[in-house]
Amino acid sequence: QVQLVESGGGLVQAGGSLRLSCAASGRTFSRYAMGWFRQAPGKEREFVAAISLSGISTFYADSVKGRFTISRDNAKNTVYLQMNSLKPEDTAVYFCAADFEGSRFVESLRSYDYWGQGTQVTVSS
Repeated sequence: QVQLVESGGGLVQAGGSLRLSCAASGRTFSRYAMGWFRQAPGKEREFVAAISLSGISTFYADSVKGRFTISRDNAKNTVYLQMNSLKPEDTAVYFCAADFEGSRFVESLRSYDYWGQGTQVTVSS
C-alpha cells in the first residue's frame, strides 16, 4: 500500500511558477514510476508528466513540454512538478499517481495503482 499526498498548489498569475510536491509513504518508492495528471472542471483527467523508477526517463504531454519539469528524490520518497510560464488553461486539480514497476503506457490512467487526493492550481489571467 502506498499513500500519496500532494502539496504546493495555489493561486498564481499567468506567467508565474509553482512547484508541486508529492510525498509517498512506504519503503518501496523506488519501485514505482510516478506520474502527474490534472483535471479541470467538466473535463476528463489528463496526463501531464511521468518519470521512470530511477528518474532517468521523463515524459510530458505536448501542452506542457518545455514549461513543466518532473523530478524525483528517492531518498525523500518525493516526486516534484516544477511548473513555469503558467497559463490560465493550466488551471486544474493536479494529482500524483504511482505505477508499480512502471509501464510502457505512462499516459494511461489505468497504468497507475495509487492516487493522491489532488492539489488545486489556479492561474489567473
